[in-house]
Amino acid sequence: MFSDLEMETRHFAGAAAALMASALMLAPAESKAEAYIGASVGQAGVEVDVSAVPPASFDEDDFAWKAFIGYQWQLTAISLGVEGGYVDLGAPSGDVLGTSYALDADGLDVFGTLGFNLGPVGVFAKYGVISWDASISVDGLGSGSDDGTDPAYGVGAKFGLGPLDIRAEYEIFDIDNTDDITMISVGLTWSF
Repeated sequence: MFSDLEMETRHFAGAAAALMASALMLAPAESKAEAYIGASVGQAGVEVDVSAVPPASFDEDDFAWKAFIGYQWQLTAISLGVEGGYVDLGAPSGDVLGTSYALDADGLDVFGTLGFNLGPVGVFAKYGVISWDASISVDGLGSGSDDGTDPAYGVGAKFGLGPLDIRAEYEIFDIDNTDDITMISVGLTWSF
């Protein structure tokens, strides 16, 4: 049988496909579709519980970046789209209860997007999945790695300057066995 995540991913993909198909059928003749590419830089935050007694968590930030490509359908003030890319969540490190921890994580993600545009200003939300790889090293205990596929979502705002958009985002990667992995970023997209 399918896991909960596989079922959730299948339901999301089906809902996104149905929504896009409906939007295309209802799209006015003046609607337009466009592809875009982009890149962003920012900061990723990672929080993981490392000890139950006493309670302690690894809570560190590091430089992060991503590159992505997307396609969107502009339906007057609303846009629907798909977006995918690579995200490097950095390599945060720090000490917890006298032990040094270091984490290195990255992944490939894909999202369905919904946006609202008011002239050159727009806001958007996105929901999808991330297929991630992570390695962790613990001083005195060695290192290990893990990977998986988990839900991801975010919100953002953009300001258009012709085919170029300045974009700010807040994303959450809902990765199992972590309390919180987030990314705040600013970047540029170019539509063609």
